[in-house]
Amino acid sequence: MSSTWKNLVFVSLLVILNAVGAQIFSWDHSLFTGSPPVYPSPATAGIGWENAFAQADAFVANLTMEEKVTLLTGTTRGPCIGNIAPIARVGFDGLCLQDGPASIRQATYASLFPAGLTAAASWDKGLIYSRGLYMGAEFKAKGAHIALGPVAGPLGRSGYGGRGWEGFSPDPYLTGIAMEHTISAMQKSGVQATAKHFIGNEQETQRNPSTSQNNTTIEAVSSNIDDRTMHELYLWPFANAVRAGVASVMCSYNRVNSSYSCQNSKVLNGLLKEELGFQGYVMSDWGAVHAGFASAEAGLDMNMPGPIEFFGTELSFWGSNLTTSVNNGSLSEMRIDDMARRIMTPYFQLRQDIDYPPIDMESGNLNFLGVQPYLLPFKLGTANVDVRQGHAHLIRELAAAGTVLLKNTNNALPLRAPKTIGVFGNDAGNPTNGLYTLSSGDYEYGTLAIGGGSGTGRLSYVVTPLDALKFRASRDGSLVQFLLNNTLISDPALAFQSIAPSPDVCLVLLKTWATEGADRTTLLADWNSTAVVESVASYCNNTVVITHSGGPNTMPWAEHPNVTAIVAAHFPGQESGNSLVDILYGDVNPSGKLPYTIANEESDYAFADITNSTELQETEDPNAWQSDFKEGLLIDYRHFDYYNRSVLYEFGFGLSYTRFSMSNLIISNVYSNRNITARPPRSAITPGGNPTLYDVLYRATAVVTNTGSVAGATVPQLYLSLPQIPGEDPTPLKVLRGFEKVSLQPGQSTKVSFDLMRRDISYWDASQQEWIIASGVIEAQAGFSSRDIRLVESFSPL
Repeated sequence: MSSTWKNLVFVSLLVILNAVGAQIFSWDHSLFTGSPPVYPSPATAGIGWENAFAQADAFVANLTMEEKVTLLTGTTRGPCIGNIAPIARVGFDGLCLQDGPASIRQATYASLFPAGLTAAASWDKGLIYSRGLYMGAEFKAKGAHIALGPVAGPLGRSGYGGRGWEGFSPDPYLTGIAMEHTISAMQKSGVQATAKHFIGNEQETQRNPSTSQNNTTIEAVSSNIDDRTMHELYLWPFANAVRAGVASVMCSYNRVNSSYSCQNSKVLNGLLKEELGFQGYVMSDWGAVHAGFASAEAGLDMNMPGPIEFFGTELSFWGSNLTTSVNNGSLSEMRIDDMARRIMTPYFQLRQDIDYPPIDMESGNLNFLGVQPYLLPFKLGTANVDVRQGHAHLIRELAAAGTVLLKNTNNALPLRAPKTIGVFGNDAGNPTNGLYTLSSGDYEYGTLAIGGGSGTGRLSYVVTPLDALKFRASRDGSLVQFLLNNTLISDPALAFQSIAPSPDVCLVLLKTWATEGADRTTLLADWNSTAVVESVASYCNNTVVITHSGGPNTMPWAEHPNVTAIVAAHFPGQESGNSLVDILYGDVNPSGKLPYTIANEESDYAFADITNSTELQETEDPNAWQSDFKEGLLIDYRHFDYYNRSVLYEFGFGLSYTRFSMSNLIISNVYSNRNITARPPRSAITPGGNPTLYDVLYRATAVVTNTGSVAGATVPQLYLSLPQIPGEDPTPLKVLRGFEKVSLQPGQSTKVSFDLMRRDISYWDASQQEWIIASGVIEAQAGFSSRDIRLVESFSPL
């Protein structure tokens, strides 16, 4: 039987099983009621950072036990969101840790960059790198040693997750590439990057312990993840981060297989430090430490913010308790020394001991977690240093590149100097409640440039869509009319009485709030969005809908005949309006692609729902909150493909104002004519794991041509259909394993290459505890989205 026929039979069987509701996964919850112990915590050898490690070793050798513990335990008596106190005796100025993944949040005169999700939607490695480079430069210029980003957890298991926008994509390959480029760029700027939140931090609901009505401590939600899923999904992008030399990894609030992440020895010692060969330090999320020396033995190296209480100053699980643990023999001084070396090695590697900028004094005034008076030895400098430089240009370019054109009927876009323009929706204008969205998601009026929580930023300005449209209209001689009240707009009998003449085009701007600390309760855009679109579309036969959102939205109005175009602009940062107008008017040809799937109905996402219920909210069972990741590897497009479900817009999809073709897919073995073995060759572990996993075994090439009439960019994508594994839960029908962004003039062609590493064509064998290349045929599928496959070739590695 041919491999193609086997795949057809397999898919047909899946469709039948799905139709009758058969359970084809095996799941035994009892396997996840404990996490295996892995001790001792592996000591760093500073691999790749040998000179800096020697400096750190000498530095730590000169410290007293109390000084070492100071280096490991944060203090709230400092100007930054996280602080390691200075040690004046040895000339150490301390460490300043600052949020977040899209901006240095606790600062003035700093840029607000597009969110990670927006960067991922660009699929542009160069722009992602530049974003990291410029962001890192701003952190350093403000005196921050450690930037608390980028984000690979949450990966995006659920479309309802409140923090998915802080990261990049539910696809581990795309997120891994974005992590690697961001970290390399930030650390080239001289600031330490932090890969977070490790690991399985896929919902905000019950992420921390709570107290019941009967005063029972209800433990945080446990993300229960099987070993193969852990490796192939959630650990995958962190491996990229470690391989890129990330200085720090932040452990998460949640439990993993019933053990808190920040004291889970299997996760920290076993996966991160031993298997991935991580040489830096593990810091806790703020308040995620629930034990003293036990968490240190389990692999935690830095306790943030230090005190048990957010606004406390003294009581800590660590601090003097670590000294006591060493003195009574509960914890070895060797472990303390390793923790201190891990913290100091990146500090010396990035030369932060030499002429590092002082901390902007205004940071302390903005620090809502700080307890004054601050410790005097912190090195403070001038207040309100302007670090924005020329970064607005990159922000505008990246935001446009991350804008996805989803629908464009009859070439409704680009706009060509329309005589009259109607602008509708409460996302179009200036925010009425200020420019800082830390927690205020309930404000009605104003464009949404970023989400909330620690991943937000303090805007120094925002170019609104309405302002940018007015500016462009004045140049073209167009008339702009607008209504920003969604309540009024949703009533078509009243809404348009003040509009005259009737617009040639109606632009509807919708927004969806998303934030740390809360998961989304709906995938519809906020503020009665469906009624707003339907009302405008009933009035205007050329309605263009624009969304600013931190993840997928369902769009019940997408097929409305008067909705001629749909634009997903995500969270664009401070240049929001300018980047949008660039797309709407064709100054920039849209090239963004969805880094997630947009399904037809909210219920289509129920396969990986947020764990929550009234029963759980009222429970007295301390261990009740269990989130079983039963879907395994099948999240986002992997789920919809596997079950043959139709979607509204698929992963990797995005339209252009031009057209592209693809031809001549060739798969070549480039492994120096050596035999490829199922198991990777034995090798000493380096950052990222076994280095042979990153050997390039195959190279795929294809020719992409701009067959349209205008210049534009596109993203050719390579997917692999890997063999199903007998006795294992299903392997996804296709997985992303390559992409490149290419810009082409009309009629121009270029060859694109996709390198396939050993890890890319392997699966994680839990019984062998190894990456294995399965026997059988691998099908390479090249195209412009996960469902727009243009070329197919096969190869057999073994």
